Amino acid sequence: MKIALIIERMDTFRGGRERSLAQIAVELTRREHEVSIICQKASWSHDGVKIRQLGSKGLFRAEQLRNFITQTQRTIKEETYDIIHSTLPLPGADIYQPRGGTVPAQVAGRLRRGSAIRKFRVLLDEQLKVRRQIMRKLERQVANDPRVMCLPGSRLVAEEFNRYYQRQTGVKVIYNGVDTPDAECPERAQWRREKREQLKIGPDDFVLLSVANNFALKGVSETIRAFAKWYHHGGKPQAYLIVVGDDKPWAYRRLAEKKGVGGQVIFAGATDEIFQWYAAADACILLSWYDPCSRVVLEATCWGIPSITTVYNGASEILDEGGIVVNSPTDCRAVVAAMDSLCDAGRRGELSQNCLQIVEKLSMERHVDELLEVYQS
Repeated sequence: MKIALIIERMDTFRGGRERSLAQIAVELTRREHEVSIICQKASWSHDGVKIRQLGSKGLFRAEQLRNFITQTQRTIKEETYDIIHSTLPLPGADIYQPRGGTVPAQVAGRLRRGSAIRKFRVLLDEQLKVRRQIMRKLERQVANDPRVMCLPGSRLVAEEFNRYYQRQTGVKVIYNGVDTPDAECPERAQWRREKREQLKIGPDDFVLLSVANNFALKGVSETIRAFAKWYHHGGKPQAYLIVVGDDKPWAYRRLAEKKGVGGQVIFAGATDEIFQWYAAADACILLSWYDPCSRVVLEATCWGIPSITTVYNGASEILDEGGIVVNSPTDCRAVVAAMDSLCDAGRRGELSQNCLQIVEKLSMERHVDELLEVYQS
């Protein structure tokens, strides 16, 4: 089968959707399908996967998006593909898989945070974002086309198609999959020791890990506030919150110092060695304001690491008893209770075993199996 995968930028260091598409492409190639990734630019490659870089034409992002859509439509007309699988709303695609969720839901996620004044600013800002308006228009066009199969990554996103576009037919939930090293790999104990020694963290100290490239969206400030409250009111004397990700930490570092946990909150920066950080952690926390189906939670779960997350994260739907789900990032009492629960080694061990029971559901092999069923239909 000849398959075209469409994404704007193919840089796996940017985040989850790029890493997911890379893993899908590799797995499809492994199964002897002919795979091309069509993008503006790429900093990723793999033997057997063709990368077609169309370039970023235009001074502004809105103009670049328009040009990329036009160029991509021209490219897929010139080539003969069996399947056009797009991660952005591309008229003419066979499949639309919105890795970042639907456009209106992304805006709704921003509107959940902060004061009424901030929400007014968000609404004003959205009106001025030409690129967002183009994406919204394109998505409505694609969602209204019955020939396009829509593949949300969770029930959360499937409900968005119904809420915003009254689209129920031709919508199939395919939960995210992840490709992880073996949870029992011999390097894991070594990574745990090295990372903890690097940060002067004891082998038995309790470590919470938050992984995010957008600290505001992933609730890092709410995480710090809850961690400080827990730490000062009965938390384990030697406990740490490690924040890994490509974002500006200065305001968050000041918040941690203001809350009296400046020495306990560590900002580790961006990494391409995320599993070394999972190895160092006892539990994961991602207080998402909006997340279609977080890879971070799925990866941690595959490694038997229980997570705290929110109902705004589609990954919460498949955690079963492998984690703790709270109603909101601002539900500090519930988050503190979850931290208290995960600090207990016995309780954490129970949740860890529950995580390992659902690993097969989270595999990239399962994800591609379901994609191929859709392709063949």
